[in-house]
Amino acid sequence: MRPLSVGSATLLVGATCLAVLATVAAQVPAQPAATAAPASVPTPAAIDALVAANMEEAGLMGLAGSVFVDGRDVWSKGYGHCDYLRTQPFTPTTPMSIASISKTFTGVAMMRLVAEGKLDLDADVNRYLPFRVRNPRFPDIPITLRMIATHTSSIADQWRIYRTSYHWGGDSPVSLSEFITSYFAPDGYGYSADNYTTVPPGRAREYSNIGAGLVGFVIERVTGERLDAYTTRHILTPLGMRSTGWFLRDLPTAELSTQFVEQEGWAIPVPRYGLTTYPDGGVRSTVSDLSRLFQALLNHGEHAGVRILPAAQADEMTRFQFSGPAFPEGYGPDEGNSGLFWRTRRNGALIGHGGSDPGVQTLMLSTVDRRVAVVLFSNTSGVLAGRAFDTIFLALKAYGDSQVR
Repeated sequence: MRPLSVGSATLLVGATCLAVLATVAAQVPAQPAATAAPASVPTPAAIDALVAANMEEAGLMGLAGSVFVDGRDVWSKGYGHCDYLRTQPFTPTTPMSIASISKTFTGVAMMRLVAEGKLDLDADVNRYLPFRVRNPRFPDIPITLRMIATHTSSIADQWRIYRTSYHWGGDSPVSLSEFITSYFAPDGYGYSADNYTTVPPGRAREYSNIGAGLVGFVIERVTGERLDAYTTRHILTPLGMRSTGWFLRDLPTAELSTQFVEQEGWAIPVPRYGLTTYPDGGVRSTVSDLSRLFQALLNHGEHAGVRILPAAQADEMTRFQFSGPAFPEGYGPDEGNSGLFWRTRRNGALIGHGGSDPGVQTLMLSTVDRRVAVVLFSNTSGVLAGRAFDTIFLALKAYGDSQVR
């Protein structure tokens, strides 16, 4: 859920998780960081060899991915396992948390309501709220949905409060409404001026998970139904995403992958957890299912004859929002750009979204011309795991490039 870069050393592990980490570990021997580099034009056999080497050296328990070229599936495969005992293979149809890629589902829901005239991206967000959301340091500057979706709203993740949105052992018993109200309402138990940055709204970019949670709350207020129900009706069911849901209770426990944290080459299982602020990172999906959503967004809101967004709103969601003087402070053109709950990677060379959480690494990225797309999941997070994941992604991207006709 948090925007950890590939290879980040940060681990979000609570006290319950630490107790488990101390007593259980998959037998993956510690090795130096994976060094195998992708071939310039890799073959499927070369990909298999590179994945095997990197998974072994970095302690990745399971990994799966798909590569698409001009909408054609040119490669799809899974490796390793989804359980601690290594009895179940990890495949493109194995469901697991996708962390922050969940924000794209929230973004699609938001843009559907824009198309219907029920939301205005540039209106004061307070139009849709029962309490007032303003940065107390800049009380006269409105915060808009566009600012939130481009992470320029000045809304910050106050970790002291935000970390309590993780519920170890199952789905969170706290409602989204309660948590969001407590965080943003001036009389809320989690409210603080530090829930906002010291820079005016619209001026600087700072990634905000809780901002996406606020948008999910707005969607629920406007539609009168929960975000998970709304997106199931308008995204999951139409696209045939049958192995995708927002909560642990939505999918059979036996099908869900266990998630692992890698430390020095050991893959250590972590307890399952739910998220109170589920609009910012709660979706569980498969490589196969998520590929359908990604292709719809790359194809102006439509996939396989199913339209989930009008083309105008899909294009606005994926459009580069920053240009000229509109670039926020500390985020210049050489660092890429941003859509609405959509972003660039590798200095603007790739578009899409990624996700990171304990035991989660996910990417859905495409070339800017939208011809080559890669969806990649791993059920293992950590320093070495992150480096290996990045190496494997680059190999798959290179393979996709080699298949362009």
